[in-house]
Amino acid sequence: MEYISTRGGIAPIPFTEAVMMGLATDGGLLLPTRLPTVDQETVAVWRRLSYQDLAFEVLSLFISDIPPTDLHDLILRSYATFNHPEITPVVRMGDCHILELFHGPTLAFKDVALQFLGNVFEYLLKKNGGRMNILGATSGDTGSAAIYGVRGKERINIFILHPFKRVSPIQELQMTTVIDANVFNLAIRGTFDDGQAIVKSIFNDIVFKNHHQLGAINSINWARIVAQVVYYIYAFLRVSDEVGRSVIDFSVPTGNFGDIFAGFVARRLLPEGSIGQLVLATNENNLLTRFVNQGDYSVGTVVQTSSPSMDIQVASNFERYLYYLYNEDADQTRQAMESFGKSGRLAFSRALQVQVKKDFRSRSVSEGETIETIRSCHAKHGYVLDPHTAVGVCAGLACRQVGVPMVCLSTAHPAKFGAAVQQAIGVQPQMPETLVGLERRPARCEVIDANVAAVRDFIEKHSI
Repeated sequence: MEYISTRGGIAPIPFTEAVMMGLATDGGLLLPTRLPTVDQETVAVWRRLSYQDLAFEVLSLFISDIPPTDLHDLILRSYATFNHPEITPVVRMGDCHILELFHGPTLAFKDVALQFLGNVFEYLLKKNGGRMNILGATSGDTGSAAIYGVRGKERINIFILHPFKRVSPIQELQMTTVIDANVFNLAIRGTFDDGQAIVKSIFNDIVFKNHHQLGAINSINWARIVAQVVYYIYAFLRVSDEVGRSVIDFSVPTGNFGDIFAGFVARRLLPEGSIGQLVLATNENNLLTRFVNQGDYSVGTVVQTSSPSMDIQVASNFERYLYYLYNEDADQTRQAMESFGKSGRLAFSRALQVQVKKDFRSRSVSEGETIETIRSCHAKHGYVLDPHTAVGVCAGLACRQVGVPMVCLSTAHPAKFGAAVQQAIGVQPQMPETLVGLERRPARCEVIDANVAAVRDFIEKHSI
């Protein structure tokens, strides 16, 4: 399997080179030259597998240049850090199923991909004797998951940008209380979109990127996406077995389009008709809902909500979907993204809007609806949702097809967003042991201006 850019400016490269490249050198995002597919006989075999063995089978379809024994070992080590034997268990909650993605070391879905990616980085750097300075921006959970994925690892420094005082207190503490020598937290005076723009600008400076051996951990890195494909397939297999149905719908709370794009890939991979609707759930930052429902992809103003990981107005993975929407036309994709960079908006023909609505359904969920969903699910089912998951559940139930099981992705443990949960149900969620006393631990963080020069200067001084 080889990888190309959405903008068509690079020759095909193997997976290991794609992982280390992160953002394509032409400014695009990396994708496999073809999306693999499997048949019903393969699916029947996969039903008997553990999560780890299923991950090996799925990832092997996309990774041909890591020896199978090494890949299997990387997977086992990555998921040994999770506190549930199923890694991503599925539980029934009333009229839907909850896919719990928060059993990793930082209690967020990003652990599923970033534990794997951290181990892949370490594996490749040991093999080639290289070094890496990881640069990423976070709206909340990516930062801590990335830090926990590489903390203390040799040959790697990590620089994480988060919007100053725009993440939850627990999210901030999970990042800043990791004081390993190779970890650098930068709180920028701005929004997540500002941080994301800074990261992309720095990666597009090829001379600077190569000199400092910059690596990407944001979902612009293809390894993030492909690792997330696994849990869609795992959930499909578990739920279809449980309910005896061959079609399963998914609702995905998303702001950056990465998690739902993994669902798009999983739907293409499985036999036709296995995954039905993909419901794209947004909070009041509804760029993606406007795109799906109205064909309006235009930047608005970021609104702070109780689901801060989705407080985004520029979805960094949207370009990958755009490539397929444009029938894998790299020139059209490049022109569209260059136009968007100048105008902050994209327009779509009626035919393309029809295709988008075949690929996704979408609903924006208000703050009031988010809190009410947490309250009602707790009252009816005794289940506590975090606000991001509540957005997904609210949208999923609103878009649910009669007779088709709905799986809602639960992207974070509710204890990470205690204020929203307390507002909804009147009490703080139970605190997991890993979060107890976090506020008393030593912390380290640098507050800087949200501009490229300030971040570049910091990397210059602290890169490995």
